[in-house]
Amino acid sequence: MSLLNTPQGNQPRWRSWLLTDTPTSRNHARVASLYQGWLSFRGNSMAMFGLIILVLLVLIAIFAPLIAPHDPFVQDLANRLKPLATDGHMLGTDSLGRDILSRLIYGARITLYIVILVALIAPVAGLFVGTVAGYVGGWVDTILMRITDIFLAFPRLVLALAFVAALGAGIENAVIAISLTAWPPYARIARAETLTIRNSDYISAVKLQGAGPFRIITRHIWPLCISSLIVRVTLDMAGIILAAAGLGFLGLGAQPPSPEWGAMISEGRKFILDYWWVATLPGLAIFLVSLAFNLLGDGLRDVLDPKDDGS
Repeated sequence: MSLLNTPQGNQPRWRSWLLTDTPTSRNHARVASLYQGWLSFRGNSMAMFGLIILVLLVLIAIFAPLIAPHDPFVQDLANRLKPLATDGHMLGTDSLGRDILSRLIYGARITLYIVILVALIAPVAGLFVGTVAGYVGGWVDTILMRITDIFLAFPRLVLALAFVAALGAGIENAVIAISLTAWPPYARIARAETLTIRNSDYISAVKLQGAGPFRIITRHIWPLCISSLIVRVTLDMAGIILAAAGLGFLGLGAQPPSPEWGAMISEGRKFILDYWWVATLPGLAIFLVSLAFNLLGDGLRDVLDPKDDGS
């Protein structure tokens, strides 16, 4: 009889296999843990709302050429500053007659590009610095943490502005600047996690088996830090999006005619009193995506927090 169709009690056999308290192998335990975490996450309606918004953002970015009604770069001065619900322009047009809806859709690509790059750079750098500092200790810990303190002493946006001014305007330089300002909190979290487990019995057992510091850090400490970093990354995405939009607003991020949401707000502020939608709509897009990341982060924190007893 098929595994998927064989009932056990009141539920399919595959579900009983995933919800078992006695896994038969390490892979079985991992899959069961992931499934139970998904069930817990799915029970959080606000977190699911955030996940749905982000999935839609990804789909919009992927299929932007098929979804966008117009070319986001084509100017039509005869149709400049058209209001909402104009024929052919659902969300109106900007000061150069470009379709705002199309520019918002293509702007989702830039937002995801920034988010993905920063999420690949900052947490990895912070994880490496934090675990090395926490495991080695001594003067290495002191030097690395004092460098971290220096970065934390400056407001993130101010420090990002300084780095962009030194590197030059552009979206890639903006990503580098945001990453350079975003890694210190991850280093702090990784160091704190490392300090709590570096003297544990199983680390001592691994040392007795001949494992060196590099193997201990990468194979036994990093996996225990990942869940905390995932939650922090998700919660930080809103700040990263706002920082990127701030740099774009100041003309230091994505350069014209790129349809970056912060740059669109900067352009629309000149007409905010008479043509409010030009600046308001990209602002609402930033708000919605930032809110979605915050809701998703809250849901992941509830699922991944090892100290949560379910109460």
